[in-house]
Formats: sequence, structure tokens, C-alpha cells
Amino acid sequence: MFASLKLESFQNYWKSLKFALYCITHPLDGYWDLTHEKKGTYAAANTILILTLVVRVMKLRYTSFIFNDVYWEDLNIFLYIGSILFPFALWVVGNWALTTLFDGKGRLGQVYMATCYALAPYALIQIPLMPFSNAVTVDEKEFYSVVSAASLVFCGLLIVAAMGQIHEFSFAKNILFTIATLFAMLVMIFILMLFFSMISQGVAYFISLAKELLFRL
Repeated sequence: MFASLKLESFQNYWKSLKFALYCITHPLDGYWDLTHEKKGTYAAANTILILTLVVRVMKLRYTSFIFNDVYWEDLNIFLYIGSILFPFALWVVGNWALTTLFDGKGRLGQVYMATCYALAPYALIQIPLMPFSNAVTVDEKEFYSVVSAASLVFCGLLIVAAMGQIHEFSFAKNILFTIATLFAMLVMIFILMLFFSMISQGVAYFISLAKELLFRL
């Protein structure tokens, strides 16, 4: 019985993961069913996000130096991954916070899930591009650059489509809140920078105060 439950769980996971392909080809129906018909799962969403991060790291190693010149001595892989996850988290939180104030139907988990599913084309396009980059010449690099950029644009369009479906916004309202979310991300970055600046100044003040007390004692 336990084995059958595990098999059924895996089948549901695999089905939800394959549903990302349907979302790519049928974004409006796909993202509606993803959340409203509960055809998506957090396990599949996490898998897509992790795969995206893995592909980003693999690109550093396996993309031709013509397109990606990496200085490994100066590269901190954890900061590199953080530079991807940080704007991702800002987008999810910012979009959910704004749309909640203006009758958006999507919950925080749904925004996260839909955004993860929208990243699926990136891995599907970038994985074959890595060996391709090592086979082309400098004169043919424009094709690689266009396709690589297209993968990012495609993901961006899918994210916009996903937000419109889960929040049940009209096209114009969805575009407006997409722009507003990008602005909210900048505001959050400013607030975080201000917060950490105040924390660092406060820590520096108490350290200098402690040094002064030790010196006088």
C-alpha cells in the first residue's frame, strides 16, 4: 500500500511537471488551470526553479568563452545564485502585495508557482544552446545571442500572461501592474539598502563605543 501511494504521488508530481509544457504552448488556458484547477504543484514549481539555477551555473562552465568569459577566481557561486533568487523573490512578493491591494485574486503561493512554471522555457532552450555555443564561429554568434535573448523574453511574456490569469486582470490592468511591480521592486531594494545601512552604522557605533570603553578601562 505504501509503495502504491508513493507511485501515485510520483505520477501526480510527474504529471504536474509535464504540465509546464502545456503552459508554454497554451499560456492563457494553462496558467488558469495551473492555479484555478490545481494542476500545478509546489514540488514541480520548485523543480523548475532549481533546474533554472542549475542551468545558469552550467552556462558558466559549458558555454563557449566567445559568449561567456568567466573569471573563476573572482566568482562567488553563492552570490551568483543569490543574484538570481533575490530579484525572483522581490517579484513574487511585490506582485502579490500590490495586487492584493487592488482586488487581485492570486495568493502568494500561486504567484510563486506561476512564476516558477514560466521559467520552464529557459532551461529547455539554454541546455541545447550550451553545446551549440561551442560549435559556432565568431561570425555566427549573432544567432546564438538572439536565441539566448529570446529565451529570456519568452519567460518574461509567460510571467506576464501568468499574472493576468491568476489575478483575473484585463490586459491593460495586467500590464499596468507589471510595470508597478517592477517599480515596487526598486522601492523594496531602496528600503533594504537603507535598512542594512542603518544596521551597519549602528553596529559600527557600538563597536567603536566598546573599543572606547576598553581603552579607558
